[in-house]
Amino acid sequence: MLKRVSALLVAAILGTSLITVTPGRAQDVYWQCVTFVRLASGIEIYGDAWTWWRQGTERFRTGNQPETGAVLVFQPHGRMTRGHVAMVSEVLTDRVIRVTHANWGGSRGRIEENVTVVDVSDAGNWSRVKVWYAPINDLGSTVYPIYGFVYKEPLGSATPLRQAALPETAAELGFGQP
Repeated sequence: MLKRVSALLVAAILGTSLITVTPGRAQDVYWQCVTFVRLASGIEIYGDAWTWWRQGTERFRTGNQPETGAVLVFQPHGRMTRGHVAMVSEVLTDRVIRVTHANWGGSRGRIEENVTVVDVSDAGNWSRVKVWYAPINDLGSTVYPIYGFVYKEPLGSATPLRQAALPETAAELGFGQP
């Protein structure tokens, strides 16, 4: 009996010591854009970045105007074969925003905060953008095609106003006979 208790105690100690994890720092993590944006924005979409637009149109309000907290969805382009997503951290003008994103350009696996993004589309509809590129301290030369913005508001979340039931008879209004 004593051997069993000792064996269980040793197993319990070893088991708990194996599952104890040393917490890492955020800068030690290799961040992917999708994982970071999902956590930062609270928008629960999974899959490659380019799939966020289709999934977003099915589940969330979407559009072509930036809003703080929305997710900017990049189309696949060049070496960026899986697209890219970034969270809007600030709207500066109708054609200039700042985003926070991960795993972009010169910051592979890292988070970049408040990166300037400029709408360079002819129509001003956020269909093509340039992104600030820190290694050259300027906007990059590449123009990226954009799907649009996915907003945090789920489709169908707006509660329609219900019309109150109106009384149809004098008795329902309280004018009936006692």
